[in-house]
Amino acid sequence: MADITTGEKPPSQALSNIINEAQRLEESTLHSFKGHHEASSGWSKRHLYLGLPIVVISSIVGAAAFSQAAKSEPWVGVVAGLASIAIAVLSGISTFLNPNEKQSAHLIAAHAFDKLNNDTRIFWSIEAWQEESEQVITSQLRELVERKNELNSKSPQIPEWAYKRAKNGIDEGQADFKVDKQTEPTQPPTSSPPVEAKEFPPSTPAKPPQGR
Repeated sequence: MADITTGEKPPSQALSNIINEAQRLEESTLHSFKGHHEASSGWSKRHLYLGLPIVVISSIVGAAAFSQAAKSEPWVGVVAGLASIAIAVLSGISTFLNPNEKQSAHLIAAHAFDKLNNDTRIFWSIEAWQEESEQVITSQLRELVERKNELNSKSPQIPEWAYKRAKNGIDEGQADFKVDKQTEPTQPPTSSPPVEAKEFPPSTPAKPPQGR
């Protein structure tokens, strides 16, 4: 997060404390947003890994050619029985874990924390500097904190593996913006390259004419 400085008036101690607390809230909601997003992505993959084999195996076992072959070939009947057991097991796991519902719940929470994160960043970087009353700014900060508390109570818990992935991504700079990266201004090119001084060999003194 970039530090905000203004040349109009120095911030009071109360305003500085409010800005610091808002920045902590922004950091917290960023981790929550990224964590729920990683959890949603993970449960979406699990839903695919469980659902796709069920569809494929069920289609093969239910095919008419497979049923006819099972009547004439005993080993085909054994395969069909094992396939039916696999379908039952995968279906039970999918029903127990319910990855589709968990994916949707985490995605909704991710969007909500993302919005709160954006609102918090706009609050401390822009709105807090425009408001004269510190009581109004404090009230606005309390509203943001209450929104976070409400989201925490309604949102599913972030799995540990999802939180670690989110934290690693944040530490690697995946949540940084180019505008927040301070870069040194580039120096304008000179109109012409500097001329190097040429070194000349020392001149030898002229020899006096010899007498005849």
